[in-house]
Amino acid sequence: MRTLSQAVYLDSEFGVVQDLPRAGSTLEHPLVFDSVARDLKRMAGQGLLEIVREHRSASAGEELIDRLQFKRLR
Repeated sequence: MRTLSQAVYLDSEFGVVQDLPRAGSTLEHPLVFDSVARDLKRMAGQGLLEIVREHRSASAGEELIDRLQFKRLR
């Protein structure tokens, strides 16, 4: 079974800057979005993708990633 981050990665196009989707998906919940964004950042560390832009905001005393743009490299 694929994780949400793997599904996002595999559904993305090579070399195209893309937003991690929010509205109308399971990623609407801020904690789920943050978790998937962090997984994608780990994948960037493996050279699979490049993080183009990241935005964080404070929510309930925690700093969460609330926007992420990435580009698939492999």
